[in-house]
Amino acid sequence: MASLFVLFALGLLIGTRAYDGSRYDNVVAYWGQNSYGATHTDVVNYQQRIGYYCGDDAVDVFPVAFVDVFFSTGGLPSLNLATCNPTDNATFSGTLLPDCSALASDIETCQAAGKLVTISLGGANGGVGFSSDAQGTAFAQTIWDLFLGGSSSTRPFGSAVLDGVDLDIEGGGGTGYAAFVTEIRSLASGASKQYYITGAPQCVFPDASLGSVINTVAFDAIYGSFITTLADFRTLKLHFRDNWARTTSPNPNVKVFLGAPAASLAAGTGYQDLATLSSYAVQMRHSFPSFGGVMLWDEVLFDPLSQAYVNDRYDLGIKNALVAAGGTGFTFPACTAPAYVAGTAYSGGSQVSYDGYIYEAKYYSDDVPSNDPNGDWSAISACAGTGGSSSSSSSKTTTSTSATSTTHTTTTVTSTTSSASSSPTSGSCAGLAAWSSSVAYPGGSQVTYNGDLWTSLYWSQASTPGGSAGVWVDDGPCTVSRRDVGRSSNSRFFRL
Repeated sequence: MASLFVLFALGLLIGTRAYDGSRYDNVVAYWGQNSYGATHTDVVNYQQRIGYYCGDDAVDVFPVAFVDVFFSTGGLPSLNLATCNPTDNATFSGTLLPDCSALASDIETCQAAGKLVTISLGGANGGVGFSSDAQGTAFAQTIWDLFLGGSSSTRPFGSAVLDGVDLDIEGGGGTGYAAFVTEIRSLASGASKQYYITGAPQCVFPDASLGSVINTVAFDAIYGSFITTLADFRTLKLHFRDNWARTTSPNPNVKVFLGAPAASLAAGTGYQDLATLSSYAVQMRHSFPSFGGVMLWDEVLFDPLSQAYVNDRYDLGIKNALVAAGGTGFTFPACTAPAYVAGTAYSGGSQVSYDGYIYEAKYYSDDVPSNDPNGDWSAISACAGTGGSSSSSSSKTTTSTSATSTTHTTTTVTSTTSSASSSPTSGSCAGLAAWSSSVAYPGGSQVTYNGDLWTSLYWSQASTPGGSAGVWVDDGPCTVSRRDVGRSSNSRFFRL
């Protein structure tokens, strides 16, 4: 504990920043499950008490996970924590609620350092759900009394007053949750501190459990579980959440977070190295105004092979990348792609500007771009303007059908977004590596392939230069010239 108070005192000397939910560089880390300890026996690397992680500015919000059963022994919920009361695992008489009051000082230390500590309900194995709105309303009073501004003789964290509620509902329907949130808001309306409501819907949009709930009542932030497999990185759906935040959410200022496991052991699949996650997070920060930061699951010693919290600090690395990208202010990128033209058939990889977004065709499409996860288009960025210039080739095929005596004309357009280029220079491929199918390339990467210089328009892996995906731009033979398109206005975009 001595090291905890030293870190806290150092934080006070440097100065702490109170939590600001409007920022773009917040980091959220779930705490309480000790995913490392589930598969290892070296206790020294197990998850530490929550106060251990509050000595610097790496993490801004700690949802404590989880209240995993709503109605357990004695009619009260149960709390599943790996780090609570290791001495005797005591519970309150007649309940399965653990007595974690020894953590009260840790929680209050984190709050004094400008962090939020909330209680998360649900989890992957949770026995949660309501049969009616009335039951949801009544349970809100229970949570208020046990964890927030109410009072009870069975408060798991003693005198500590948490900062809000997170809903990580991964099964069942949405019955009662809107009523639950409404009642929490009502109870908090006269409180002396602000309470926050957040949700963690699954990647699938809309979410089966929370989809209707977040459309009905106001949430302060959505911790989207976007990354559980490598494929999720290639088909990120943050644009659906951004459109929802700006057009549907009852709270027009709601923030959307990019979710990812903090270590390979924190999820079955989907862990990405720091450089990859940082690259995506920064791209999202500059592409969508609702972006709020990154959510990590869970706050454990991130590299099981070393004292990673001290050395590698995955959480701090993500935080530093977001801070460097700018924590305040959003400038809409220009709509540099050509304006969408109704009635036009677009080939896969074509980009258009439409209704405040730059869209990319997933495959051949003659549909109107829309915020439909099952549609033909993916929005790769919000944008301002009506659309840039383009170079395009078109062909018209006219066919006559005697039965209807009508003529049908189809126009197919393959569009290329305009980009700035510098004067050609010779010998431009010197030092560049050959393209490899095993390497993940961020937007703006340059490689050699079949004697030519190629530049990627967005993130890709195993997409061959010159292939049908349209990921790469051919800049000409290496021995002749190159165009410096790595600084084009679209270089931060990638396939969604």
